[in-house]
Amino acid sequence: MAAATEPVIRVRGLVNRFASQVVHDGLDMDVNAREIFGIVGGSGTGKSVLLRTILGLHAPAAGRVELYGREVGAMSRAERSEIVQRFGVTFQNGALIGSLTVAENVQLPLREYRRLDREALDEQSRLCLAMVGLPAAAADKYPSQLSGGMVKRAALARALALEPSLLFLDEPTAGLDPISAAGFDELLLYLHSQLDLTVVMITHDLDTLYRTCGRIGVILDGKMSSGALERIAKNPHPWIQAYFHGPRARATPGGADG
Repeated sequence: MAAATEPVIRVRGLVNRFASQVVHDGLDMDVNAREIFGIVGGSGTGKSVLLRTILGLHAPAAGRVELYGREVGAMSRAERSEIVQRFGVTFQNGALIGSLTVAENVQLPLREYRRLDREALDEQSRLCLAMVGLPAAAADKYPSQLSGGMVKRAALARALALEPSLLFLDEPTAGLDPISAAGFDELLLYLHSQLDLTVVMITHDLDTLYRTCGRIGVILDGKMSSGALERIAKNPHPWIQAYFHGPRARATPGGADG
């Protein structure tokens, strides 16, 4: 296991390309233990590709990705299985399986990695759903019967089923109304503090960034500029200025009128 002072995630010299299109060109990134790290960038900058690369779902053209001090691309099958159980992931649209109930969706990682009987599976799924603020009655519903906000919470419950120390969130508040999005932000902050989670979050939501993130990384021209949000927001790069200080940032602390 990596020393406590080492980053939980270390990315060095990452290159991702698709045919002639270079998405990442020497990208570096560090995520420290127990922080909430936000990733932002314009369309086509490869935010989701970066996430897939860190998770080992996409092989980069060059560069190195380490989780807890171990290189993802060099892991054995056994090491891969062990590290997978240390992180949870939610995808942009929840990615719940429509033919399964909410409880069955939450139980999927438990069935794959834990030897539990039916009673234990049901109990664990109930605990996870309660942890994310869903009522007990949600367990027997199907994803199509849930609101958008409930789907996001059910997906989060599934991501927490194996009691991970590292949580990846891909656009967790996308499509939610402001009240539901704020509720999700508060839930994330609560879980982060109670479970000592390290969180990596892709988001375009400025309110979520300001509410939850200690540091952010902005993907620009194939590389990443990272640091405290207030410092990054002062970067003179045109995209950063448009994102943090443009018309849609006016109601946000640090925005054009903030």
